[in-house]
Amino acid sequence: TAHDEFALKAIKVSALDYLLKPVDKDELISAVEKVKVSRKGNQLEDKLQSLFSNLKEKNDKISIAADGKIFLLENDDVIMLKSDKSYTTIYLKGNKTILVTKTLKEVEKKFQYSNFFRVHASYLINMNHVKEYSKSMGGVLTMSEGLEAGVSRNKKNELLEKLL
Repeated sequence: TAHDEFALKAIKVSALDYLLKPVDKDELISAVEKVKVSRKGNQLEDKLQSLFSNLKEKNDKISIAADGKIFLLENDDVIMLKSDKSYTTIYLKGNKTILVTKTLKEVEKKFQYSNFFRVHASYLINMNHVKEYSKSMGGVLTMSEGLEAGVSRNKKNELLEKLL
């Protein structure tokens, strides 16, 4: 700007820099560098926010009602969920299972965490428990505890992106 009285306003709104006309080339380059550094800071802030979100997810409990009880499950204890019509089996560490009288679509709403991924109409898996992916038979995942989950053709590429 050609009006230096606006400098005070710029300071009040936390401007990164303030340029007076005629604009000096070196001052402009310096101002652009400040913006670049500031944006990198924002990217770091976004990455930290994502990290904190993931850490929070590891500590979150998932509540599931079944057999007249409410089970509070640790996010990472859940290996996968498998649908069988209007029933869903939740497979847990230690070869434990919980049978829920709801469809996978209904139960899936409780598992809205970044580590869970729907690989097939019948399977919702915890990516932290994937041990191996085999291309045979259209795609099969070997999970913790020796469990297996089929991968649909529609989800194969998205799964491979997450694995690699």
